[in-house]
Amino acid sequence: MENNSSTVGQNTFQIIKEDIIFGVLKPGLKLKLSALKQQYTVSVSILRETLNKLASEGFVEAKDQRGFYVATTSKEDFLEIANLRILLESYALELSINNGDSDWEGNLVSAHHKLSIAEKSIQTDHFFEKDIWKKCDHDFHQALIQACDSKNLLKLHSTLYDKYFRYEMLLLTFQGKEDTEHKDLLDAALNRDVKLAQRLLKNHIESAETYLLHAY
Repeated sequence: MENNSSTVGQNTFQIIKEDIIFGVLKPGLKLKLSALKQQYTVSVSILRETLNKLASEGFVEAKDQRGFYVATTSKEDFLEIANLRILLESYALELSINNGDSDWEGNLVSAHHKLSIAEKSIQTDHFFEKDIWKKCDHDFHQALIQACDSKNLLKLHSTLYDKYFRYEMLLLTFQGKEDTEHKDLLDAALNRDVKLAQRLLKNHIESAETYLLHAY
């Protein structure tokens, strides 16, 4: 029974987190337990646990005596998240390139292949799910740094990535694009060129950052 409850709780956490990231639950929205219970068909106790966990990751704000709210957004918050992502991911990328073996290379090539297919599909198929593209993009960036040999670093990066991606979804009507940025990153990593890979990563994040700032 405990295992089932844990599975339901984890699934609920992922679903609500995705709804926040993709803007289904808007910034500043009050998260009323009665409404959420009907929307997600789970118990109030699981919802409380889920919202507290989301609050610990910064996707939900818990206000004293006032309940839970979807975390608000701001230009300052976005810039901080973007800069932290560059610092953290660049450091993890260096460790990963230096430590990566043939398995890391194979997983990285596979992740890029899936992302490339998703990037092409989302341009031509208006019904292609954005969450599939998001997973492929996330998996590629995780694959880049997977060999950093630090669970804490990978977990921190994953949370920062989701926060950054939330701004992408909120500020832009994403229509997908196919470019060489991910392929260039892949090649630099496979060639073990740390400095080039870090420079490409920084440019990759900052190029999206420029568009997002214009949306404010």
